[in-house]
Amino acid sequence: MRQVKATGAKNSNLILFLLAGMALRLGATDVARAGEPAPPKLKAETQEAFQRYVKLTEARNEDELKRGTSLLWVDGLPMEQRTEAYAALKRGEVRMQKLETLEHGKAIQCPGGMIHHWTGVIFIPAEKLDAVLGVLEDYDKHSVYYAPDVERSKLESREGDHFRFFLRFRRHKVITVVLNTEHEVQYFRDALGRAHSRSSAVRISEVENAGKSDEREKTPGDDGGFMWRMETWWRMEERDGGVYVQSEVASLTRDIPTGLGWMIGPFVNGIPKESLTFTLEATRRAVEAKVARH
Repeated sequence: MRQVKATGAKNSNLILFLLAGMALRLGATDVARAGEPAPPKLKAETQEAFQRYVKLTEARNEDELKRGTSLLWVDGLPMEQRTEAYAALKRGEVRMQKLETLEHGKAIQCPGGMIHHWTGVIFIPAEKLDAVLGVLEDYDKHSVYYAPDVERSKLESREGDHFRFFLRFRRHKVITVVLNTEHEVQYFRDALGRAHSRSSAVRISEVENAGKSDEREKTPGDDGGFMWRMETWWRMEERDGGVYVQSEVASLTRDIPTGLGWMIGPFVNGIPKESLTFTLEATRRAVEAKVARH
């Protein structure tokens, strides 16, 4: 205990993180020894809860887009906070906000799963909307733009502004998780200098022994539950001498094992925010680099 106190808060968090990983491994071993099932499968009631959550979130997005005003989440802040948020965006910061969609004013329960819902916005100075769309729609190169989070990428088909594409995600935090995912996205040109898109992950498969000769995909929904569903909403607006880019993501994972929430909850809940922050920052870097090459 004296040693832990002497290391300070930062090292204490690291120790708790390592203990959490050990506890999860030991817990999984005990479960296996007891002959009980491993992490639960994606249940119908979990899917239904998430679908209801997404439906309400979709309705709110559609309503905001129809109004055509206050398109960025920071626009809903009080004047003083809004002014500071825009100043931070001009300094190159990513402004993030945790969201929760309610149903009749109450939280939507998701038995057997956890819903993670974040939105973030960046400003890309001295760029045009077409340059941003040029990066987002260039799915064959997402493994370059969004490395190392995206390990492989491929455009599978395109019909007008509708795309279907493949992404392999690699995420490391104590353990490494690799996911093969397929997505469908539709882009919309709303007005001069404005656009948005709506994307759904139509297939998510956890990869076992990734990169090895015995690599295989686990059955979707019958895996570790690191990501079962993902829905994304992008908005882009060209003004103030650049482009504002906002991304909103709602994802579904398995819940935290009983008794370990106090220890690993903050870390598990932090991953969606970290991923979205990285995606927005990588988008800005890719746009600026692509324009500079031309």
